Amino acid sequence: MKKTIGVLAHVDAGKTTFAEQLLYHTNSIKQRGRVDHRDAFLDCHEIEKERGITVFAEQGIMSYNGSTYYLIDTPGHVDFSPEMERSVQVMDYAIVIVSAVEGVRGHTETVWQLLRKHKVPTFFFINKMDRTGADVEKVLDEIRNDLTPHACDVTTAFHKGEMREELIEFLAERDEGLFDAYLEKGYEPDIWLNAMVRLVKEGKVFPCCSGSALMDQGISDFLEKMDRLTETAYSVDSPFSAIVYKIRHDEQAVRTTFLKVLSGKIQVRDDIHYRGKMEKVTGLRKYNGRTYEQVNHAEAGDLIGVIGITSASVGEGIGSLLENARYEMIPALKSKVKIGGAVHPREALKCFRMLGEEDPSLNVIWEERHQEIHIHVMGMIQLEVLKKIIKDRFRFEVEFEEPTILYKESIAGTAFGYGHFEPLGHYAEVHLRLEPGERGSGIVWENECHANDLSIGNQNLVRHHLLEKEHSGLLTGSPLTDMKVTLLTGKAHNKHTSGGDFREATLRALRQGLEKTESILLEPYYSFKIKVGLDQLGRVLSDIQSAHGTFDAPLTEGEKAVITGKAPVSTFMAYSMELASFTQGTGTISMKMGGYGSCHNPEEVKERIGYDKNADPDYSSSSIFCSKGQAYSVDWMHADEQMHAK
Repeated sequence: MKKTIGVLAHVDAGKTTFAEQLLYHTNSIKQRGRVDHRDAFLDCHEIEKERGITVFAEQGIMSYNGSTYYLIDTPGHVDFSPEMERSVQVMDYAIVIVSAVEGVRGHTETVWQLLRKHKVPTFFFINKMDRTGADVEKVLDEIRNDLTPHACDVTTAFHKGEMREELIEFLAERDEGLFDAYLEKGYEPDIWLNAMVRLVKEGKVFPCCSGSALMDQGISDFLEKMDRLTETAYSVDSPFSAIVYKIRHDEQAVRTTFLKVLSGKIQVRDDIHYRGKMEKVTGLRKYNGRTYEQVNHAEAGDLIGVIGITSASVGEGIGSLLENARYEMIPALKSKVKIGGAVHPREALKCFRMLGEEDPSLNVIWEERHQEIHIHVMGMIQLEVLKKIIKDRFRFEVEFEEPTILYKESIAGTAFGYGHFEPLGHYAEVHLRLEPGERGSGIVWENECHANDLSIGNQNLVRHHLLEKEHSGLLTGSPLTDMKVTLLTGKAHNKHTSGGDFREATLRALRQGLEKTESILLEPYYSFKIKVGLDQLGRVLSDIQSAHGTFDAPLTEGEKAVITGKAPVSTFMAYSMELASFTQGTGTISMKMGGYGSCHNPEEVKERIGYDKNADPDYSSSSIFCSKGQAYSVDWMHADEQMHAK
């Protein structure tokens, strides 16, 4: 049986040390490393050894009781959440590490919500029981109150497949069939074990164990329990399907595309299909930490590095899997790259695009006009790590400008946009309808154009030019989003229409439509959950209002108040430090991206950015017409009456 197990936690909960112990107890490594000694097996990169944090999700391979385990150690720092999320989607089971001293932290809740979204069955390990102040009962209560009421302590209640009375009652409460069977026949070990395996897999029960990874307490016991309570069923005989979960490049820039094989088999020299492409597998690598073994084949349930795939993206389905993964750990900040030395910006761009393949959340953007590279980031720690990675891997130095908020723009009403492009020897016309979309919907395309008016090929050109990249809004030049764009009609010329004409007409139609309606500025918001003492509630509510946030009616849990709501990233990004300060560390906060909403200070932002819609060389709302061999420009306000298509 093959099982992919992920280890996740808030930073400093002991996750990497725990993973190290599992590898040691399964004889996968000969000696245990330590994070503080800079020799942990899965902290493979120099930057991880220096900082003592996990930056990259790496995998180890374990064999235990006849099963093969792929163990993924994920980053715990919020700045590297996208790396963690990409791994979650290939996990069969997850282990969440919680400190017995600090308990459930803000990022623990974020991790938990992500695991529930992707329906990953989950175990808990309450770590650091050797530390002064460790309180397993307190932490269990926090898990049950803050995360799930279906967590059960199996440290002593489940041993070698046998269950104690309290665990039997716990399971019976969550399965009516078990309850009835218990009343009729009493406790039958095999039936109850199989039932618990099923309940864990269905996400109805979450087993908890406790111990100390550093002191090697409770690890072998946890491993035995996890092995008994997990099962997978992969089909080797089905058509091949897989998902890309990671991309890496070696020192010679050879690309390795990491796949989780979901069904079927893959062999060296096989043709592999994705996104309408076909490529040949030239190598297969089974990774264990930094080292790998060349293999000839892999099958369902395996994690495998593939050589020969040149352009598949992280999250993309391969073979018979046509769906692509969607990620919600999205950066809300952007920064401009300042390149040092004699490195040409275009040479640096190649390196950044390689990094962008490995971490799509960077969203590397090249601004041709200014010969500048811009990236999206989660926070300052990520930028510091990037500087080190670029220096070590690519041998040049960079700095980053202070990160700024990633704003977006949308529209408040419906408008019709018309674009005509007819300089001498060229011809294209496009008519669009622009309508507001739901928040988070992005740009949605629809086509109502008849083939008698515009050929299918030209209709597809319009669609391509609208969706090929993000387009700038009128207020700040920020990307357009949450808008439905419908092609109504268009016009081409048999002789004069040539390449690029429909791009010009399409962008002019889009821009003219924006001029005709109200644009709105959007900013990113956090969804937050704050827990503080009742005496600190008033201060927190006042802070939220000052930050232009909103909150639901607070809830009371004993001596604590729980507040949930939303607040702009721009005003709330540093609040976790402020909260920790005035609560002396007793207050907790979890924040995740809560999508985009109306900007709380649009005029201030517009003035600060200083975007001039009429000076943008990439866009124009005017149309170009031709008369008597002479081209002339008509501004957007007067262009409608001169359009050719009706």
